[in-house]
Amino acid sequence: MPPRDNPTARQARLGMELRKLRERAGRTAREAAMLISTDQAKVSHIEAGRVGISEERIRRLADFYDCDDNALVEALCAIALEHRGQHWWDDYRGILAPGFLDIAELEHHATHLRCLQPVTFPGVLQIEDYARALFASVIPRLPDGEIEARVEHRLKRARLFERERPTPIEAIVHEAALRMRVGGRKVARAQLDHLVEVSAEPWLTLRVIPFTSEDFIEVTQTVMYASGGVPQLDAVHIDTPFGGRFLHSAADLDQYRTLLDLARQASLTPEESRTVIRRVAGEL
Repeated sequence: MPPRDNPTARQARLGMELRKLRERAGRTAREAAMLISTDQAKVSHIEAGRVGISEERIRRLADFYDCDDNALVEALCAIALEHRGQHWWDDYRGILAPGFLDIAELEHHATHLRCLQPVTFPGVLQIEDYARALFASVIPRLPDGEIEARVEHRLKRARLFERERPTPIEAIVHEAALRMRVGGRKVARAQLDHLVEVSAEPWLTLRVIPFTSEDFIEVTQTVMYASGGVPQLDAVHIDTPFGGRFLHSAADLDQYRTLLDLARQASLTPEESRTVIRRVAGEL
């Protein structure tokens, strides 16, 4: 089977974690190749996520690398057993850019989500008209078909909360997001009403950073921190002017956990936040 041209973020993460284990153990790619009866080039493809690897080979490599973290090994094996076509977002492959699929995949497998939004709301909490207004404002303008595909994909991401055990999410938004009239007054009001409604759900903790906050002024980054099945598989997704980026290093994860902790400290309580959202909605 030829190497994948565009491995998913999760496939790439599996390879990355195997490479980390190998390097930590002081083993070479050539030694790893000999162990699993393949060549060095294929090991490089595996570690780049371009070639899959069996559960049995992962266990052999983990033993070779003296990895005694059974939880991590099991988590890596679970990734190896996944395949394209088994999840809803695969229907959008070739229709939307890979980044849209990667973020849906990240959310699906997360055990907990933390978000920081400066001027918009987390995608999983957006209503249809709000999402459509955002995508319709992209410059240069997107074709109508792509706008609709993006909106449909975004709404389906909320399936996280329809599970028997919904994924917990802490969403911290700046008051600026509440006052942005995305789609006009009617749409903005409907979006705020939706936030008030869903904020009563046990899986959502919604907090607002008020304009009056003097303790937190870093509101330039849109951040999502996704906790993996094991801490080693935690990931951060940030939006940039050049598209979304996934961060996995220990230093990056620690930095964004700190950022989110500071944002929480500067935010209002969930009850106070709902009061502010209702007030802003009432002003529209």
